[in-house]
Amino acid sequence: MGFDPRQWTGSPPSGVSTSSRDQRVTSNVEALLAENDALRRELQRMQRELERLRRQQRPRPEPTMNLIRRVQVQRWGDELAKQPGWSEFDQAGLEALIERLNRRGFPANLNLQQRLNRLVDGLGSDLLAAVANPATLQDTVVLAAFALYGVRASEWLDEDPRRVVAELRQRLRGPRRPSGDFRADALAVLGLEPGATAEAIKRAHRRLVKQHHPDMGGSAEAFRRVNEAYQQLVN
Repeated sequence: MGFDPRQWTGSPPSGVSTSSRDQRVTSNVEALLAENDALRRELQRMQRELERLRRQQRPRPEPTMNLIRRVQVQRWGDELAKQPGWSEFDQAGLEALIERLNRRGFPANLNLQQRLNRLVDGLGSDLLAAVANPATLQDTVVLAAFALYGVRASEWLDEDPRRVVAELRQRLRGPRRPSGDFRADALAVLGLEPGATAEAIKRAHRRLVKQHHPDMGGSAEAFRRVNEAYQQLVN
């Protein structure tokens, strides 16, 4: 039977000694303290369990998806190898074409990986990681397609590999030099008059490649003409 404070009157009830009352009070206080300790331990246990459950329910970071995987590069290469004109490709010629296409990009000092990473974060790094080391001929043709088409290369490789091979073959042969005064024709493509300074040519080229860049919604053919005209004027 516990201690009932309502029975406390300052003096022991009739028939109860002072020592008996003191023992009852002490016993009840000790029981309350023990119960308080037990409740505190149970609360701590529940808090630890709650924290464990919270850790389990925290969302785990999603694994990073590669923009381009090795299996894609292999599939593209296999499809390209089936197209007419494939036998004209060689490793050295394609590597030179990739370097030439990169120089015609803006800015001209970036390699293929850097240029693609500027367009889409991680694209160039993922592409190079998906290529065999050393690169096969099929890998190199895929790289040349990205050098030519930029971020749209995946679409062309998926939808029209025949056209990819045809356009790369055309680029390997080199641009045709226009007849007559090719300098005047090249200046006209850039919207300049004969006698334009080197600085004016650079400014016009910079403005037009931004305007016609395929990745910005421009015409691939106009972009190609602007770059070819610029190369004819500066070389």
